[in-house]
Amino acid sequence: MPTERVRLPGGRDVRASLDRDGDSNADAVVVACPPHPQHGGTRHDSRLGAVSDALPPRIDCLRFDYGPWDEGRGERADARTACAWAADRYARVGLCGYSFGGGVAITAAAETENPAAVAALAPVSRLPDGSDIASAVAHIDAPLWVGVGTRDETVEAETVAAAARERGGSVATFEASHAFVGQERDIGERVAAFVTDAL
Repeated sequence: MPTERVRLPGGRDVRASLDRDGDSNADAVVVACPPHPQHGGTRHDSRLGAVSDALPPRIDCLRFDYGPWDEGRGERADARTACAWAADRYARVGLCGYSFGGGVAITAAAETENPAAVAALAPVSRLPDGSDIASAVAHIDAPLWVGVGTRDETVEAETVAAAARERGGSVATFEASHAFVGQERDIGERVAAFVTDAL
């Protein structure tokens, strides 16, 4: 899949990769939020790549790296910047994220106008700046999907999953630890199917 490098506007150094399917004229895009940057999380994360690979030609994927570490505040701002950039170019914008990025995607969606879909895989329950992810779920006015691993000992994703169920969101469980080793393709297809229906 052809990839275009993008530097997003604003005061933070945010770099991104726009995955496009050749000459297609996509009318929708998924903004993909990476896991914790202080633990090696980047836009090249295998789970985000699997989502991008599974999307149909009519939906592009914008994977971005956060700017300088800012305890979650700046990272949420980076996600909002990515969404604003995408909204200027596409009719519909969705958000997805993994782990720390799942929390960023949910809080950014709660702070962004009209995201068309939100998917969070193994989202953290709280960002380092204190943002409560489960509370943010109630402020999302879009279809929501949360994926959790049954053997996840890294994050409290079930707290967010319960909030998603309460507001009518979809929750998928996987027989997996936090890393979802060997299940990237299945995860990518599940997330892509959800956002494709919503977008």
